[in-house]
Amino acid sequence: MPDSVRILGVDPGLRRMGWGVIDVAGPRLSWVAHGVISPDVDAELARRLAELSTGIGKIVEEYKPTVAAVEETFVNVNPRSTLLLGQARGAALAALASRGLAVSEFAARKIKQSLVGTGAADKDQIAFMIKRLLPKAGNVTADAADALAAAVCCAHHMGPELSMKLRVVNG
Repeated sequence: MPDSVRILGVDPGLRRMGWGVIDVAGPRLSWVAHGVISPDVDAELARRLAELSTGIGKIVEEYKPTVAAVEETFVNVNPRSTLLLGQARGAALAALASRGLAVSEFAARKIKQSLVGTGAADKDQIAFMIKRLLPKAGNVTADAADALAAAVCCAHHMGPELSMKLRVVNG
């Protein structure tokens, strides 16, 4: 797609890390690919983080995104779960940054609001809107839908700050 921006969206998770790639040309969004990275749940934490980082790296190499969008970690009731999620998110951020990508981070509420119109949207509403906005994506898992939603949110919020990041990254 000429004059387009390719965005990789990432929904961090230690058990399942969703990812989705879209192309953006003006107001037009086009689905490219999506999936889920699922490390061995019985492996030690360091090995799981390495699998997530390697998986993200392979996706970057294959699809060559221009920019990445990652969902921010929210603090939940269980501090241990929040810490583990933050480590998975850190593995993704490091993998993206080490490959020279500009990374935009978005709160879950902002992603939901950008896609559905309310920050309190549930997973079914996100999946429904992904089907409507990116029909070629077909049926997607919740993790992949959230990652595609992050990419769409990034597309909706590409402003001067992101344009500046892209200029710095692309030279």
